[in-house]
Amino acid sequence: MNSRFVRLAETARPPVSFTIDGEPAAALEGDTLLVAMLNAARSLRSSEFGEGRRAGFCLMGACQDCWVWTAAGERLRACSTEVREGLAIVTRDTEAAWLKLA
Repeated sequence: MNSRFVRLAETARPPVSFTIDGEPAAALEGDTLLVAMLNAARSLRSSEFGEGRRAGFCLMGACQDCWVWTAAGERLRACSTEVREGLAIVTRDTEAAWLKLA
């Protein structure tokens, strides 16, 4: 299995297509981006502070662990953003100044 979450219910909602780092992914209408991404992958993004992967923590918008970006550079909190058709998600902010310090 390649995903962290397994959908057990609410399977009759309309499908939504989006991408994660250029790879196609599918979700169901009404899913949060966090649920959609973890139904498609094992993690949301890389840690800013090491080699670890992040998968969200609090699931309610308090911990700041689920930030991802759109291909246009918009920063989104995956746990409180609803997935939408055609959304292009990037799991690493290549424009962040702290990434260029290394």
